[in-house]
Amino acid sequence: MIQSIAHYGIHFGLPLVVALAFYKNYWLKAYGIMILGMLIDLDHLLANPIFDPNRCSINFHPLHSYYAIAVYVLLLIPKKTRLIGLGLVIHIIADLADCGLM
Repeated sequence: MIQSIAHYGIHFGLPLVVALAFYKNYWLKAYGIMILGMLIDLDHLLANPIFDPNRCSINFHPLHSYYAIAVYVLLLIPKKTRLIGLGLVIHIIADLADCGLM
């Protein structure tokens, strides 16, 4: 229960805090773009089983690999890709927290 609250709190709450704190004039758009970072979970469809509560996503699924994470961090640098990068990095932080609570 606590694990789910922490996981989804980071997935949905942290982007909201970032949007409200740093993108006040267009927080809803910023929040929406960051939430799109959830789409990297589509790579779970490649796993068998698709969901395993005892599996850490980090470096197991292709879009959660260390190489992909490096790309997500690089997306933080250019202003044009920063919101996408933030959403992806926040997603990875949520998954890392999930792995740490296992």
